[in-house]
Amino acid sequence: MFTGIVEELGEVTAVENLGDASRFRLRGPVVTDGAKHGDSIAVNGVCLTVVEHEGDEFTADVMAETLKRSSLGALTVGSRVNLERPTAVGARLGGHIVQGHVDGTGQVLERTPSEHWEIVKVALPADLARYVVEKGSITVDGISLTVVEAGQDHFTVSLIPTTLDLTTLGLKQPGDPVNLEVDIVAKYVERLMAANGGAAK
Repeated sequence: MFTGIVEELGEVTAVENLGDASRFRLRGPVVTDGAKHGDSIAVNGVCLTVVEHEGDEFTADVMAETLKRSSLGALTVGSRVNLERPTAVGARLGGHIVQGHVDGTGQVLERTPSEHWEIVKVALPADLARYVVEKGSITVDGISLTVVEAGQDHFTVSLIPTTLDLTTLGLKQPGDPVNLEVDIVAKYVERLMAANGGAAK
């Protein structure tokens, strides 16, 4: 489990096409400290498994389903990525519960700068709109954020300077894709309500 609090801004150093998958090599001195084969690291919100680890770099295989459902397929050598290690048991839950299982991708629509923050508007896939509510939580490229406005086909988030400086959202421009993971609690509630005929019991 992750919390959506990005530990560092890493970099893609190599991409290998494996036909029905891809292998990425990524640099991240913080997340690779103590890393070993089989560990999990979230890359732009996608939970990946460490295949190899050497120095401040690690490699991870990404299967076709993940490439299809996320924006990882658009990464190239030099791309910056948000990196986070799983939360340790007993640690503070700084953001919200993040699984690293991307539900779909959105697209940055607008950026509106202000003196002390910036509003970013993101296109929202129709099948995810029902899970996004004003003042609720959403994960964008692995970053736990609070929804400011929830529309039928978009949502907005307000970004503080720290988020702009230390994550990929400081670099994303209109038209760029982002990975989205909605709040898992909302999906469980929907499933339970459906099982009870739409009524809470």
